[in-house]
Amino acid sequence: MPRRDGGSWNAMITAFSRNGCTEDALDLFAEMNGEGVFASEVTFASVLGSCGDVLELWLSRQVHGLIVKYGYSGNVILESSLVDVYGKCGVMIDARRMFDEIKNPNDVSWNVIVRRYLEMGEGNEAIGMFSRMLRMNVKPMSYTVSNAILACSSFGGVREGVQIHGFSIKINVEQDEVVSSTLIGMYAKCGDVEGARKIFELSCSKTVIGYTSMVSAYATSGRMLEARELFDEMPERTVISWNVMLAGYTRSLDWEKALEFLLLMRRKTKDMDHVTVGLILNICAAIPDIDLGKQAHGYAYRHGYYSNISVGNSLLDMYGKCGNLTSARNWFYNMSRDGVSWNALLTSYARRGLSEQAMLIFWKMLGETKPSKFTFGTMLAACANIFAIQPGKQIHAFMIRHGYDLDIVVSGALVDMYSKCRHVEYAMRVFNEASPKDVILFNSTILGCLHNGMSGNVVQLLEEMEKERIKPDHNTFRSALQACICDGRVELGRQYFESMREKHFMLPHLEHYECMIELYGEYGFMDELELFVGSLSFEPTAAMLIKVFDYSRKYKKLKLGEWACDRLNELNPLVPFRFEIVDNT
Repeated sequence: MPRRDGGSWNAMITAFSRNGCTEDALDLFAEMNGEGVFASEVTFASVLGSCGDVLELWLSRQVHGLIVKYGYSGNVILESSLVDVYGKCGVMIDARRMFDEIKNPNDVSWNVIVRRYLEMGEGNEAIGMFSRMLRMNVKPMSYTVSNAILACSSFGGVREGVQIHGFSIKINVEQDEVVSSTLIGMYAKCGDVEGARKIFELSCSKTVIGYTSMVSAYATSGRMLEARELFDEMPERTVISWNVMLAGYTRSLDWEKALEFLLLMRRKTKDMDHVTVGLILNICAAIPDIDLGKQAHGYAYRHGYYSNISVGNSLLDMYGKCGNLTSARNWFYNMSRDGVSWNALLTSYARRGLSEQAMLIFWKMLGETKPSKFTFGTMLAACANIFAIQPGKQIHAFMIRHGYDLDIVVSGALVDMYSKCRHVEYAMRVFNEASPKDVILFNSTILGCLHNGMSGNVVQLLEEMEKERIKPDHNTFRSALQACICDGRVELGRQYFESMREKHFMLPHLEHYECMIELYGEYGFMDELELFVGSLSFEPTAAMLIKVFDYSRKYKKLKLGEWACDRLNELNPLVPFRFEIVDNT
């Protein structure tokens, strides 16, 4: 063009922006500004949209300055665009400040601020802004109502969700397809699947989105039979519908059904996206099936999904769980990595007992990304496996220096590491500082004392557990009985065993019965042992009978020994036992 005016520049910038060519739009705007051509409000709106698409915060601030300089402050469209771009860039303080400067925000302005709070995980703030909008007598768009319902789902606000549902009926947007499907999801996430079904029964919900939302509601709640029945009724399906159903099977750990459904999906449709590939890789990791996993890897490579970070992490996890650490490591150094990637690789090595290699990877990780508490849990377990007290202490110190929250999971890992490394005093210090405590933390500490010859502390820990009203589990009682065996406290062991049924309404497991046989037998309580095995409500196992047999020989209990001998011969007649009392005097 021999001459260009503002309209020409604006036409090109708008064309680039609307067609997703954000970099070209921004480059053209910079060139336009360099030539001294003044931008219009429409140009600024297009440029801000492009800035939001590529999260260009620095350039957005410059554009904001130009808007003020050119006197466009007060334009509600530009001010709403600024709220939008600041929100997309994650600076909600600036987004909120900009929103509060809008004199008369319209329905689009309110929708933007509600949406951005929702995307930043601030559901309560989103609901607060939605309520403020209603007090200002601004009628919300259906998308704003949908976003407010999603915000309720994010923090389990079923009471607020019901109120917004009622409001949607009042303003006649309940019949909107987007609102109805969002309501289905909200009720399902808040545990009211029947409420979700009532919304689904509305005529407006009988769409692909409505069906998919209801299938997801059933699948998320673990009601897979109802989810499958509804899925089979769907008049048409999208790849999202298939993914929702497949994800339900993987979430319920029904790998056989998941594989069957995957084969059905491949016969019925050719549509697959990165979510499908990730789910297939999860199935391969769980079975495990390295060959199918490699086929999924090839599919992801051919269709360009391998560059997706979630698919990359699923591939890494699959190779690790299938035991192919060479492929896992090679893929790790060729993929786009994040903290989840490092954690997956570390877990793969630690799970295979290669704790030294896991430690080397961990130190490399510190130079690239910030580890999460899950990473520390894996590394502390690795230190415990190889009794590496010094690296374990260093990890503990690193967490304290960098302000990590030593929650109950990390505290349990620290107690386990220190106990296995024979530093019970450190384990007890971690235990005493932990708050709150749960049964798993108590069990780890009890087991640590037991393995380090401090069985006397077990009784104190059990008493503390009772004071804090923490209900023991089967592992707690097994450790308690083992402590009684170590200290010879037969009567206390009997009390623990009886309290399982009478006080805690728990059925003892085989290991608890074996502990009682060992407790009575080791300390010569043969009459009690005879009564105990005679009162069993099930057939004693070979391991139990062998213990009874050995103790009967040791304490010359003829009748009980012959009984155990006869029962053992019934179980295994090919290797007969013969009871003889050897007189060592």
